[in-house]
Order: sequence, then C-alpha cells, then structure tokens
Amino acid sequence: MSTTTEADVTAWRSERLAAAGFRRELAEELSHRCGYDLHRLIELVERGCPPELATRILAPLDSEEHPC
Repeated sequence: MSTTTEADVTAWRSERLAAAGFRRELAEELSHRCGYDLHRLIELVERGCPPELATRILAPLDSEEHPC
C-alpha cells in the first residue's frame, strides 16, 4: 500500500501544468494553490488561452484559497 504525501500531490500538479505549457515557475507556484482547478487551467490552455491569462481567469476568490 502506497501513501501519497502533500509533496507528491504538488509535484504531480506542477508536472501536469508544465506539460500543458505553463512556465516552470508558474506551474510550481500554482501547484501549491489548490484554489485553482487544475483541469480547468489545462483545458483553457489546450483551447489556446495563454497560461498567464488562464491563471487570471480562474483566480480563486480569497475565500476559496485553501491548502492542497
């Protein structure tokens, strides 16, 4: 049985975002901010939206910020 740690989750999120075209620094930052919907970010980028704009569009409200 394998145990998934918070570090595993953030590393996975960062890799998915980088693979979708996010700059490594932005991918790393967003991987720690679980208020962002990873799948929606990637979907917007796959539809042609620049990663920085996708990040702004899907920015969570302050009340939606929470740790991963």
